[in-house]
Amino acid sequence: MQPRRPAPGDSPEPEHAGAPPAGHAVGLAHFNSLPFAAAEAAFLECCGSLRWAHRMAAHRPYPDLDALLAASDEAGYDLAPGDIAEALAAEPAPCLHHDAPRAAHLALRAAHAAYESRFGHAFVICLDSHAPSHHVDQVLAGIRVRLAHEVDEERAVTAEELRRLARSRIVEMVASDPAH
Repeated sequence: MQPRRPAPGDSPEPEHAGAPPAGHAVGLAHFNSLPFAAAEAAFLECCGSLRWAHRMAAHRPYPDLDALLAASDEAGYDLAPGDIAEALAAEPAPCLHHDAPRAAHLALRAAHAAYESRFGHAFVICLDSHAPSHHVDQVLAGIRVRLAHEVDEERAVTAEELRRLARSRIVEMVASDPAH
């Protein structure tokens, strides 16, 4: 559920719908020049599948953000069930701000436990299009809806959410690149 890096304020879709902003291109150039191991480690922060991260690092350099995101999607669609399980195992545990009401902590913990009991893996959801103040509500609503899914349907939804999370994390990674 939680991004490994802070999520952009609102949905990043308009930002990379056309040509990437100049800041992304500068960060991407630096990222493309990283040693292989450093790039692979950075990609592992975006998606916990070693196969995905290795493929993404090996296909550098990326000419622009759109090409990088397209490669991310393609690599995501090619993940085998074991790769998806590996990525899910690497997802950080969901958390709330320590000041959140105890009832919210309990509700979130119970919802995640129910989901993990039914599907055998962590619940993942990309929350880019939602304000941080709505994240808990969106997660709880998402879990409620997705608990009704059949296993195959939920497997497909989970894989799509992992792809969306990877895209979001890539945008943030390149935008927050030290060369930027």
